[in-house]
Amino acid sequence: MKEILLNDAFFSRLETLDLNLRSNLIGYFGGKHFVKTYGQTVEFADYREYQLGDDIRRIDWNLFARFGKHYLKLFTDERQMKVQIFLDCSASMGKDNPEKANYAIATAAALGFLGVHNMDKVEFNFMRGTHCDNPYGTIIGKNSFFRAISDIKNLTFDEETDIEACVTSSQDTSRGNSLSIIISDFMTESNWKKAIDYLCYKNRQVLLIHILTPDELDPAYDGRVSLIDSESLDLSDTKNMKMNITRSMQMAYEEAMKDFKEDVRSFVVRRGGSCVFVNTDNPIEQVLFGGLFKVGIMS
Repeated sequence: MKEILLNDAFFSRLETLDLNLRSNLIGYFGGKHFVKTYGQTVEFADYREYQLGDDIRRIDWNLFARFGKHYLKLFTDERQMKVQIFLDCSASMGKDNPEKANYAIATAAALGFLGVHNMDKVEFNFMRGTHCDNPYGTIIGKNSFFRAISDIKNLTFDEETDIEACVTSSQDTSRGNSLSIIISDFMTESNWKKAIDYLCYKNRQVLLIHILTPDELDPAYDGRVSLIDSESLDLSDTKNMKMNITRSMQMAYEEAMKDFKEDVRSFVVRRGGSCVFVNTDNPIEQVLFGGLFKVGIMS
């Protein structure tokens, strides 16, 4: 896979796309996500019958004169959501594979750009160890976004990441109105499922971007090999081993990988979220224009 360049041509291809939330937004105004309400008038949407406690100033008296019933005008507001991007910066995401790291960074940048392009708030959270780094704070507007992007290209990927600890310790305590995206290979001993449960408890819409390389999906190993854990700093670690790879072991690995991918997908879907699987051998446009459309996150 050739390097994905984060340049004007890359971002210009994204300007016709929108990120979607499946639920109505409350709170922030100023974005491009439309909801029906009768609080802030932008564009007429519909009528509904008056209910006790409604603001009588919203009654359409012309309809009352015609039908003898009280109806309220509903209007469409443009409201703003927050796009939280959690990027796994563990060693398995790119320490020994710059192409995988580049793919993950480009995916995070593309999703962040879609957020600011829709006038939403964006946060980049880089997961390392047991905590998140949020060096840019809340990004509003393209100028702030491009300043952040000029630095994000230099991210390093090393050691292990505890996804549960990173997500649950993030400083944002708000509920709802957020699309929380986790970009990871989910090859971790930490309980990433609890991170998803935490985000769902916070009423966030959850999207997983599950990134794996061709070598991880179908390793072309044969005979005697040394297997070294990329996140282990100690070569004497019991995770590292020498073994003789047989065809039956390859078949068992393929089956285990299939089950692993399905476990990630089904877990988040059962909780109302979405998952897009990514093979880094495929063009990133396939993720943005294919996978995200398919799960309803993008329009």
